[in-house]
Amino acid sequence: MFRLSVANIARSAGASTRNYATLREIEMRLKSIKNIEKITNTMKIVASTRLNKAQRAMATSRVYHEGDQEVFTTAETKAPEDAEKTLLVVVSSDKGLCGSIHSQIAKSARLRLKDLPNADVVTIGDKTKVQLLRTHPNNVKLSFNGIGKEAPTFYEAALIADEIKKLGDYQKIEVLYNKFVSGVSFLPSEFSVFSTDAIKASEKLSTFEVDEDAEIPATLSEYGLANSILSALADGYASEISARRNAMDNASKNAGDMINKYSILYNRTRQAVITNELVDIITGASSLD
Repeated sequence: MFRLSVANIARSAGASTRNYATLREIEMRLKSIKNIEKITNTMKIVASTRLNKAQRAMATSRVYHEGDQEVFTTAETKAPEDAEKTLLVVVSSDKGLCGSIHSQIAKSARLRLKDLPNADVVTIGDKTKVQLLRTHPNNVKLSFNGIGKEAPTFYEAALIADEIKKLGDYQKIEVLYNKFVSGVSFLPSEFSVFSTDAIKASEKLSTFEVDEDAEIPATLSEYGLANSILSALADGYASEISARRNAMDNASKNAGDMINKYSILYNRTRQAVITNELVDIITGASSLD
C-alpha cells in the first residue's frame, strides 16, 4: 500500500509539473499579446495624427488636378480608342500593415491588363511591384520605391514623370490609384493622361490663346502627367494612412479579446494547479495515516 501511495504521489508531481509548464506558457503568451496591443495602439495613434496632414495634401492636389482636367474638358480633348502603345501607371507605396489596400489596386491592374495584354506598366511602390511581377513580369518596364513615407510633393511627382517620359511616347496613359472616399473606405480608381497628339487634335483648343511656337501641347501633356501622378499619390497616401489606422484599430480590439480569453484561461489553470496540489497534500497525508 505504501508503494502504491508513493507511485500516486510521483504521478501527481509529474502532472503538477506539466501544469506549471502550461501555466508558464500561458503567462508568456499573455505578456506577448499585451506587448503587441501596445504597439498596435501606438501605430493607431500615429496614423490618426498623420491622417489630417494627408487629407490636407490630398485636398490641395485635387484642386490642381481638377483645374487641369477643366482645361481638357473645355478643349474637348479625347484619348484615342485604338492606341498602339498604352501605359499603365500603378500607384501604391512601400509600407504594409494597412489591410488590403495594396492587393486591391494590384487586382485592379491585373483586370485592366486582361483588356490590354500588351500594355506597359510602371509601378510606384514596392508592394504593387512585387504582386505584378508574379503575374505580369514582362509588362513591368519601370518601378519606383521610397514613396509614401511622407505626404507627396510636386517635386517628387515631376521627377517620376520625367523618368516615365524617357520610356518613349505613348498614345494612351492611364493612372491607377486608390481614391480616398472616407475615413473608413477607399476605391480603386483611374484617370487618363492625354498625350501631345491628343491635345493637338482637340476640337476646341483654339478657345485658348496658344502660341504655336511654344510647344504648348507637349508642355500640357508633361504637366498633366506630373499633376495626375501627384493627385494619385496624395489620394493613395491618405487612403493608406486611413487603412492603417483602421487595421491597427481592429488589431488592438482583437488583441484585447485575446487578452481577456487568456486571462480567464490563466486564472482557471492557476486555480486548477492549486486545487491539484491541495488534493495531493491531503491524499499523501491520509495515506501515511
